[in-house]
Amino acid sequence: MDAQSLEEMSISCRLSTLAEDAEGDTVTLDWILTQLHERAFGLFLLVLALPCCIPFLYGIPQIVALPLMFVSAQILLGRTSPWLPERLGAREVSKASLQSLADRAKPWLERIEALSRPRLQMLTRPPFDRIVGIALVLFSASILVPLPATNTVPGLAVVIVSMGFLQRDGILVLVGSVIGTLWIATLIFAGTTLATLVKGWLAL
Repeated sequence: MDAQSLEEMSISCRLSTLAEDAEGDTVTLDWILTQLHERAFGLFLLVLALPCCIPFLYGIPQIVALPLMFVSAQILLGRTSPWLPERLGAREVSKASLQSLADRAKPWLERIEALSRPRLQMLTRPPFDRIVGIALVLFSASILVPLPATNTVPGLAVVIVSMGFLQRDGILVLVGSVIGTLWIATLIFAGTTLATLVKGWLAL
């Protein structure tokens, strides 16, 4: 299938095609990146963030969290296409996991695609996308917090933002950014409260 046909394909179908095109039992993140063509930033963020939306899923979120943060930082720095260093790009994902992810995500992505349309497009383009890049770095960093279910909310935030980038929908970018920011604020509040309680107990 040529690059133009891939670009015209819906996002949900593109993910299914990506899984079908995988050769062997596993693929690397570098291989996934090379398949995404001109929509690389938005689609790569989406592929990396989707596993993080699954509650109590361990393993894959930890594999993709650092690459997700690295790619988010590149949006902040104004790169026009994503790149991964050799060590991160060599990380592997099984073809079965990729196919399962595409199947599970398809109905939800189709709903978002049906609701989205180009609006507030300035939020998906320079220089405003760099501000969003700062938020994405923070959301990605919070996925690394070693607590149960901490990957779900920030993963969802990144998925919504990436769909906003792909659909040129600034409303989705705003919604995802608000969800992720509220999550970060919750983590900070919980951490501060816990630290205060521990300090009080130690002072007794």
